[in-house]
Amino acid sequence: MKKLIDYVKKIGQTRLGFVLILLIIYWLKTLWAYYVDFNLDTQGFFQNFIAIMNPLPVGILLLGLSLYIKNTKAFYSVAMTIYIVLFAWLFSNAVYYREFSDYISISTMMATSSVSAGLGEAALKLFRLWDIVYFLDFIAFGFLVYRKAFHWDKTPFHKKSSFAITAFSVLLFSINLFLAEIDRPELLTRGFSNTYIVRALGLPAFLGYNANQTYNAHKDRSGATASDLEPVKQYITEHYAQPNDNYFGIAKGRNVIYLHLESLQQFVIDYKLNVNGVEYEVTPFLNSLYHSSSTLAFPNFFNQVKAGKTSDAETMIETSLFGLNQGSFMVQYGGSNTQQAAPYILSQNGGYTSAVFHGNAASFWNRNNTYKQWGYNYFFDQSYFSKATAENSFQYGLNDKIMFADSIQYLEHLQQPFYTKFITVSNHYPYTTSLIGDEIGFPLANTDDETINGYFATANYLDASIKAFFDYLKATGLYENSVIVLYGDHYGISNSRNPDLAPLIGKDSQTWSDFDNAMMQRVPYMIVVPGMTNGGIFDTYGGEIDALPTLEHLLGIKSDNYLQVGQDLLSSQHSQIVALRTAGSFITPKYTSYEGKIYYTETGLEITNPDEITQKEIDAIKEATAAQLATSDAIQTGDLIRFFDNGLPALDSSQYNYIDSLAAEIALENKLGTQSTSLYSKNGNKSTIELFKAPSYLELHGSTTATSTPNTGTSSTSTSSNSQ
Repeated sequence: MKKLIDYVKKIGQTRLGFVLILLIIYWLKTLWAYYVDFNLDTQGFFQNFIAIMNPLPVGILLLGLSLYIKNTKAFYSVAMTIYIVLFAWLFSNAVYYREFSDYISISTMMATSSVSAGLGEAALKLFRLWDIVYFLDFIAFGFLVYRKAFHWDKTPFHKKSSFAITAFSVLLFSINLFLAEIDRPELLTRGFSNTYIVRALGLPAFLGYNANQTYNAHKDRSGATASDLEPVKQYITEHYAQPNDNYFGIAKGRNVIYLHLESLQQFVIDYKLNVNGVEYEVTPFLNSLYHSSSTLAFPNFFNQVKAGKTSDAETMIETSLFGLNQGSFMVQYGGSNTQQAAPYILSQNGGYTSAVFHGNAASFWNRNNTYKQWGYNYFFDQSYFSKATAENSFQYGLNDKIMFADSIQYLEHLQQPFYTKFITVSNHYPYTTSLIGDEIGFPLANTDDETINGYFATANYLDASIKAFFDYLKATGLYENSVIVLYGDHYGISNSRNPDLAPLIGKDSQTWSDFDNAMMQRVPYMIVVPGMTNGGIFDTYGGEIDALPTLEHLLGIKSDNYLQVGQDLLSSQHSQIVALRTAGSFITPKYTSYEGKIYYTETGLEITNPDEITQKEIDAIKEATAAQLATSDAIQTGDLIRFFDNGLPALDSSQYNYIDSLAAEIALENKLGTQSTSLYSKNGNKSTIELFKAPSYLELHGSTTATSTPNTGTSSTSTSSNSQ
């Protein structure tokens, strides 16, 4: 030990050695924070290797800058200052993460009042006994200085060597970024999650990334004025679709339950997979809903997402505004823009309580911040559910049956009427890692693409999960007093894989076209209103942008009071123009524009030489889609809702805190006493957890029917609640 100390002392007697020691200490502290304080959710050797590596490039770059300084006192002062700044950023994030499960952003630092309001007097309680580890080096350094055992190197470091160190740090960062892109393509353009950025590039790089995002958002926002609202309001007025009298208000006052069907496409509805001459119905329960007289079903409902994928779908469903042309709105603007989303609108029009249930990390797609701006009272993320294991989860979160089972204890304490959203994940690409054990049984398709082969099995698992939840709703009585909306967020099989899928859906791989790709953008959209008898299958062409106005009218709320660019799908005035996020792309009952080509929608034939009338019709549709997208973009990037006065009180996002939400629910129940409207209170203060049953595939079908090699990933096999 003495030899090691002497060796370290010897190294520390040179300027380069001093910087090296600071770098190593900073690196070790960062790894401590990564694996003790943060939840980076690293999986496998590759992600762990990147995480272990990423503190070094920026650390070398910044600490190496001090080596350019010749003056002795200035060198040591600058080196220590840089180190202290790096440490302060690391430690403050470690403490902040304990309360908010996120990292400090530029907007957080700018809004210091919000931060202090969030932490308050409880800040001291966030410190942990092991925090002493972060300060051991300062104690040691102070001791050395006190004992005058520290040697000050007065010899300047060579300039060329300093430059070489800088160049090396840049090279190392480039390698780091390259590896990060391999692990998560489009990491910086799509955003995904702050955790992904930190895990891949480190905390200092995250700060730079966030600063760039904040600058771009501020630039767009600062240039906007109240006068920019006028053309927006004019567009909203001119394009408002009056409600259908047959359906307006039929669900007024009911609970609203959104079921997010991850990656589910419309083609699986009523689809039977043929394996060795035997047909297997992929989504039997969803099919029964689709054909029910209590369901409003829309087979020509298209996803309208772009790079933001699921986050784009959520943005449209909740606000009737599009995501961005590049990146994710929720990531770039969701935590700062003024918004009037469904949860807040319903809280002001019917006193709704709102909650989201999702078995993944809260920070994914910046949900933990965006949901506050949308007015969600509660967000039950992965931290509220069963501990993720190889048996009950995979890389995108808890499997659906576990998520639903674990959600019951929180759902039953919500005050009614409530607006809730359950985000499923098991039917997520690559469709080969989410099912094991007793959940294996539904046959795999027989193509050369494993992704396609597994898609039908995970879709079947999702279907069974939804049925289990419906059974619970019926058993508790919630079903009759609710409206349940089911929607697919985006495609599950990508365009590049569609030719391999073609034979399974009666198409020819050789003649598969971009028109076929366009039609594959259909996703399920069904609104179940128990007790309704005039439901049916509606051929209206629409998309996710239309979901909120449709729901509002069913609840008896006129949507023309809000800045929403969608239209009620049940209205006879609906334009039936589906604008896709890629410029110039659209789908209507008559024409489809996709990948630069125009087709007749009814036949799929390409229009290569349109006559004058046809061209005018196509140009008019292009203008309509461009106007809709431009109006939405003006609202989103200019944060125009902050100038909009429609009588809705301003939302204060700082009042929302997603920590210890169950305690908050129970406290409210106790406060309301006999006035409490929660299911738990209505059930005589008895839990309904035992009423949720989610049998496995094996329990439902008795034996496996798989005809291909079983998947070897992870899956849920539990059928009852098992929460933390």
